Amino acid sequence: MYYDYIIVGAGSAGCIIATRLTENPDVSVLLIEAGPDYPEIENLPEEVKLGYATEIDISTSKHNWQYKARGTDDAEIMVPRGKVTGGSSAINAQIFLRGIPDDYDQWADSGNDRWAYQDLAPYFNKIETDMTYRDDPGDFHGSEGPIICHRFPRNEWPEATLAFEAATLEAGFPYCEDANAPGTTGVGPLPFNNPNGIRWSTSIGYLGMSRHRLNLTIRADVTVKRVLMKPGSDNPRAYAVEAESGGQGFIVEAGEIILAAGAVATPQLLMLSGIGPSDHLKEHGIPTVKNSPGVGQNLRDHPLFLVTWYTKPEVVLDHLSPRTQLTLRYTADGSSLNNDMIVYYNVATNERPERGGKRAAPHGIGATLALNLAKGKGELKLNSPDYRVQPYIDYNYLEEEEDRRRVRDGIRMLVGLEKHDQLKKLIKSRKSPLDSDLESDHNLNAWMRRDVTTGHHISGTAKMGPDNDAMAVVNQFGRVYGVNGLRVADASIMPDCIRANTNVTVMVIGERMADLIKEGK
Repeated sequence: MYYDYIIVGAGSAGCIIATRLTENPDVSVLLIEAGPDYPEIENLPEEVKLGYATEIDISTSKHNWQYKARGTDDAEIMVPRGKVTGGSSAINAQIFLRGIPDDYDQWADSGNDRWAYQDLAPYFNKIETDMTYRDDPGDFHGSEGPIICHRFPRNEWPEATLAFEAATLEAGFPYCEDANAPGTTGVGPLPFNNPNGIRWSTSIGYLGMSRHRLNLTIRADVTVKRVLMKPGSDNPRAYAVEAESGGQGFIVEAGEIILAAGAVATPQLLMLSGIGPSDHLKEHGIPTVKNSPGVGQNLRDHPLFLVTWYTKPEVVLDHLSPRTQLTLRYTADGSSLNNDMIVYYNVATNERPERGGKRAAPHGIGATLALNLAKGKGELKLNSPDYRVQPYIDYNYLEEEEDRRRVRDGIRMLVGLEKHDQLKKLIKSRKSPLDSDLESDHNLNAWMRRDVTTGHHISGTAKMGPDNDAMAVVNQFGRVYGVNGLRVADASIMPDCIRANTNVTVMVIGERMADLIKEGK
């Protein structure tokens, strides 16, 4: 069968693009997802449906690709990515935080002039119904969008959240009522997309509007092996995908193919299809269709570190309630990058899943520090020409001294909060880092190399940029350089990571790219 568009990946961007393109009844779309599809909310598995009130850990679920990566020489990292309609928006932490205007203006300054903050601001509003500001949305909130956003009200905050807030304010940080408003910084409530505890994914919010349409076909449990090309008068043309489902292979053709499989699977698919660094493709016996050295490079993410404390016996640790309500954005001392650090305060921490921890066994409270704009970059490569073999992912964390310095200062700042009277009432002892880890920069660097994990914001592995940027894989309309009929629309096209959780921005990429496609770009 032939479609106008094939979208590979029913994730945060793919569901949105499929929904928006099929608003035109004359356009046919095939949306392909490697994981299962659950059309009704009530049929969602518990770990997908519930954002926090579940005993099941999503990190070991079949709805998670369960990638593994090198963080440093001392840290192998689990990399969760969604394998279900909704993609990672169906398994994530539901933090609904926007980047700051400078993030997107820098994209524009690097040659992507349709991606400045002023261009994207209407899309941020379009995707959301912000329940906190629904009666008075102003210029920076949406009230009619498909994704429901809210903040946990102060009267529902547990004692530990209030204590963290008091300690942070006393440490000199300002209060921030709305972290999604431009120009804000400081400590305050964190926005989430989990109304009534339900993880409001793009599958619920967007496919809920479109899956009944006759011009949209959703095929779940289908793995795409590669994109097929045929010679063209100027460039080769993508005309079909080769896929597999239930042990049966098949080929489907389309006028245009849109890769929205995410910042891991998209560059892997490009390379399996012959688009990538030619020397690397040759190593795996893959004929080069287009030598594109940027595919798999420029891997960006937020390295993440956990400061944790054991609490006193009388402190209630409810693992079925929201663990995070509060965040702190701030600028590291001596940094030229505004809001380059972020902290998430946790009121129930447990041993980490990658180390055998169970969600149902909290031992204390914690503060999670993330470096928003790391200097260091990683890469993604093929381990095999077999589509079933996971790629090699290297975050390459903490190679830059400026990254280490900012993290060291942040860790010591968070450890200092334990001296605040309200936190002292709760804390029995510090679990990590130990006093010995804090004795010197050398010791703390070693702890950081062992402890680091991912902020789950992998991006940039097929970045957009102008045609004079040798490392740009796509132009600002998502079109793959040197190949006709092939586009990318997901986190992999980000030129750089943003100073926030990435899910909202990926949704905006979906909305923005859908409009650009409709404009014929």
